Amino acid sequence: MATLKELSVRKDPLTGGHRACAGCGFPQIVRMVCLASKDPIVVVSATGCLEVTTTIFPYSAWTVPFLHNAFENAAATLSGVEAAYKAFLKKGKIAKKINFIAFGGDGGTYDIGLQSLSGAMERGHNLLYVCYNNQAYMNTSIQRSGATPKGANTTTEPAGKVKQGKVQRQKDLTEIMVAHNIPYAAQATVGYWADLVRKAEKAFSIDGPRFINVLQPCRLGWVYKPEETMSISRLAADTCFWPLYEVENGKYKVTLKPKEKKPIIEFLKSQDRFRHLFNPKNETILVEIQKEIDYNWEKLLAKEAK
Repeated sequence: MATLKELSVRKDPLTGGHRACAGCGFPQIVRMVCLASKDPIVVVSATGCLEVTTTIFPYSAWTVPFLHNAFENAAATLSGVEAAYKAFLKKGKIAKKINFIAFGGDGGTYDIGLQSLSGAMERGHNLLYVCYNNQAYMNTSIQRSGATPKGANTTTEPAGKVKQGKVQRQKDLTEIMVAHNIPYAAQATVGYWADLVRKAEKAFSIDGPRFINVLQPCRLGWVYKPEETMSISRLAADTCFWPLYEVENGKYKVTLKPKEKKPIIEFLKSQDRFRHLFNPKNETILVEIQKEIDYNWEKLLAKEAK
């Protein structure tokens, strides 16, 4: 992995002065992923928090080639850019290596853009798709998405007398990508920066479609103090709510195994979106969530052991 000194002298993809919320994790995700590339990069971004806060007309916070597209087609757009690059290579108009990166939130990745993402993975385009996953449609008033976990309070599935937040489990998109038989897929979190940078570096060293799902706490939708973003994201991994692992050519590797797996309540109690679950009448929901996490963690370890 590149040293901190090496990373510090590479071109920062974002300027200061972008409009992201204080404590937001995606500027760090963008920097970690982009700085992991030794070669020039081209970035495509789906509509979402990242796009609206970095490209407010007539300004742009991007210092690298950047293309904004609709909510649903980031992977399709980048597929076209990558195909054009291959054509230019063949004609001798370009000689240097360029890495292509698509960024999308969970709304534009898990839900609205899933068909586009699946198509790019199936066709085998040589690109990296990064989901900055804050587990809801945060840019448009915190509606639930396919990435929203069970029990979370959102504006479209609020906690109240009828329901206690989202009833369904979150979609396991990382495993859906693995099922596409792509050469590299991984889960990371913004709080374990070295793990994320190493995974991005590995992704750039591999040809073909790659996918990294990065958990990013949202201080607006998760409701916590802005300075706690990194500690909460580490708690997600330390409780195995969000396991850190990678799958390279079908081989699983868990990249963080907590010395002492913390109970899920430590993660849940750090955010107001789960506050209602600590009402004594909702104790069964907490028990169910812990059981699911324990089961999924053991299942992941079994996959690694094969």
